This record gives sequence, structure tokens and C-alpha cells, in this order.
Amino acid sequence: MGCFQHDQYVEMTMHFKCNLKCEHCMIEDTMDWLQPESMENFEKLLQHNVRERPWKGLILTGSEVTLRRDLPDLARMARQHGFEHVRIQTHGMRLANLDYCHELIDAGIDEYFVSVTAADAETHDRITEVPGSFEKTVHGLENLDQFEQVKTLTNTVITARSYQHLPAMVELFSHLKRLVQMDFWTYWPMSENDDKDLVVSHLDTLPYLLEAIRLAQVYNRAIELKNFPECLLGDARDVLDNTQPKLLIDPKFWPEFMRNGFHQCVYKDACGSTQCLGLNTAYTKKFGWMEDVLTPYPMDESVDASSNR
Repeated sequence: MGCFQHDQYVEMTMHFKCNLKCEHCMIEDTMDWLQPESMENFEKLLQHNVRERPWKGLILTGSEVTLRRDLPDLARMARQHGFEHVRIQTHGMRLANLDYCHELIDAGIDEYFVSVTAADAETHDRITEVPGSFEKTVHGLENLDQFEQVKTLTNTVITARSYQHLPAMVELFSHLKRLVQMDFWTYWPMSENDDKDLVVSHLDTLPYLLEAIRLAQVYNRAIELKNFPECLLGDARDVLDNTQPKLLIDPKFWPEFMRNGFHQCVYKDACGSTQCLGLNTAYTKKFGWMEDVLTPYPMDESVDASSNR
């Protein structure tokens, strides 16, 4: 279970350029034509938050938001307009520069959601297609660990290249004091097909995922899992949370996103789960419907469970 309340955050896409080439990037085919939010819309959001106070936190994202030179200015504006927390989503390479960390923290950025693709440099750099990216990202997290006011989160996309790394990922960062949560997002290809052969069977992923969850408990880390069948998780089902902060993004993104075809399951009409996204089209084409291993939750059991989340 995660340690942040998503409905207290709003997320704004402020940049659509990146200096990595991650093979699992969900917007790689749309990055060239999606438009970031304008400064006019950004200022409208700030004014709305001053008047209504609907959110405590602002998440600045896009492709790689640290490529925006005015990122510290955006953070300062957000803090001046009542946001208690400002978070960035980043691959973390620029955070390897301690002076840059100071600049961002002084501007009011106190939460860092850092993407780490694997638990070793060879695999990570192969996935990102940028040699040295792993070393810089890890160094960035270690730099942030020096600041008491900072909270860090990591995010790892579960693919055929990375799923076996999940327990080692938890071990890799066991020494970090500011790391409060680790997210694992099961890969979806933003397409009806797994053209890159990155979709991995949930059954193959499961033992590595459960071990990572166990280790996270040992190290007092929260875990948040996305896009995995809830019924396969057993007693670990509470880590599944498919809710998200309100996202402000170019509307042209959504038709592409919907190509994933979530919420497909042979037990959909009989299952009481309120969190599960079922299977997506690319997954079912590759691994079938898994009707022999999936198990629907009774309606009343799901209601009881969801009330405890």
C-alpha cells in the first residue's frame, strides 16, 4: 500500500522531450506531437488552487522535466500559491549534480519520483540506451538522501527485461533513508500488440514480485503496484493501487492510451474487485485469458477490502 493519497495531488505535463530512449517508454510514439501545458494553463491551475485549495501537492512531469531550465521557477510559483508539496517525475540523471539538487530543493521541490529500470548498470543502460545512465540515477538518489526535508520514490516498469530484478532493486536501495515508497508498474505497450516483446507473463513475474514486496516490508518501504491482476496477489493484494492523481495532459493523448484495452477479463462480470484493471489487449494476444488461474472476488468481499484502503 502506498503512503501518498493520490486525490491530494494534481499532475501537470510541462515538458515532452527526453535524453533517454527507454525501450518501454509509453509515449515514445507521441512525444513528438503531444503539446506540454502552457504557462497560461499553469498559472490558471495555481490561481484555482489559491481559491479552492483542492490539492496539497503538485506533480511536474512530462518526458524529462529536468530539461526545463525554468523548473525551479515553476516550483517556486507553486509553493507561493499554496502547494505544500512539489514533486517531479524524473530519470534522475541531473540529480547526480549536487548543486542542481540544492537548486531544486531551495526552490521547494521536496518529492522526487525517480525511474530506475533495473538493478544493475548493464541492464539499466541497455533498456535506456544511454551508457552511464544507471550510475547517474543511483548517484542522484544518493545525493537526495542527504536532505532531511526530501522524500524519494522509485518507479520500475515491469518488462521481460526487468521482472527478475525486482527483489534486487529493493536490496539495492536498502541504505537510502529518504526512500519512502517503491512503485512497480506492469508494462503496457500503448498498442494492441506487443511489438517489442516486452510483455511478460504475470505468472513469471509473480514470485519475483512477492519477494520484492516481502523485502520492502523488511526495509520499511511502502510498495505501490499498477496493472497486475489482484486475484493473483493473495495476501499481498493491498499493494495494488491503480488510482492516480488528476492528470492534466494534451487531450490527444487519451485516444492513444485507450488502445491498451484495459479491463478485459473472463470474470469481469462476476468479480467484485474495485482496483483490478484486468488484462489488456496486448497481454491476452500473447498469453491468453488465464481463466484457469484467475479467480473472481465475491462482490461483498471486495467492498469490505476496499473500505480498508
